[in-house]
Amino acid sequence: QVQPVESGGGSVQAGGSLKLSCTVPGFIFDRCGMAWYRQAAGNQREWVSSISCDGSTYYADSVKGRFTISKDKVNYTVYLQMNSLKPEDTGMYSCETFRPALCTCPGDYGGQGTQVTVSS
Repeated sequence: QVQPVESGGGSVQAGGSLKLSCTVPGFIFDRCGMAWYRQAAGNQREWVSSISCDGSTYYADSVKGRFTISKDKVNYTVYLQMNSLKPEDTGMYSCETFRPALCTCPGDYGGQGTQVTVSS
């Protein structure tokens, strides 16, 4: 399977935590950065966080200080640790390749997503 596979979504109350996983083939993990996006029903897709092939991390202002992106080269997995969740964090979270110039990423790959629902 070439495309990323997301998991870890679910339903939590506000203030809770979830950890999302994005597992990718090795050739993608080694050469690409990865980014998390989310889309709530009726809203535009929103960028959440990225991690470059060199490990540099980037966050949207709305999640800075609450979310942490990381990657595990043993399991070819990128994680998104989400703490202090708010109802406005609700949405379908998906991961896809992030291709800054310094990465030799061979293409664009994206997953189907995992649903996160935060209740007040």
